[in-house]
Amino acid sequence: MTNPPGNEKEDMKIPLKYGLIATLGAAAGVITAHALSDNPMAIAPIFFNVFEFAMIYLGLKALERAKSERPTFKEDLKTGVGISFVYALSLSLFFVGSIAIVGTKWLEREPGASQAPMSRVIIGSFVGLFVAAMVFGLIYSTLISFFLAKRRSDES
Repeated sequence: MTNPPGNEKEDMKIPLKYGLIATLGAAAGVITAHALSDNPMAIAPIFFNVFEFAMIYLGLKALERAKSERPTFKEDLKTGVGISFVYALSLSLFFVGSIAIVGTKWLEREPGASQAPMSRVIIGSFVGLFVAAMVFGLIYSTLISFFLAKRRSDES
């Protein structure tokens, strides 16, 4: 299925919009967790996953509305992974900003932070965050795309 001319730009806006919204939600969750909890690492991963899952779902529904027809499984999966990539990259940039503003005190609670040099802890945290967001995003995108495609086939 090919897009009409000029529609590719709209398809690219969806991952950007929903990836950034997921980042804003996760960032707000992290800031709230650090402000209200003695153990924010017990709460923050919940925000990461809930916002990523919700924005992938909402992004795929937006794709369906933008196309005025049902996207294929492949189109849904591609859009979901795009949302995950934008989310992973922008969330990593949020943490660069938070380290620049707050310093490394949020990272001092990381496992192994007391034994390893802080530069290694920072690099490990960024790589882990990016890879985890991409892996979970791929899983979430696959599951959501599968269920949306199944629902669409049941309706036909």
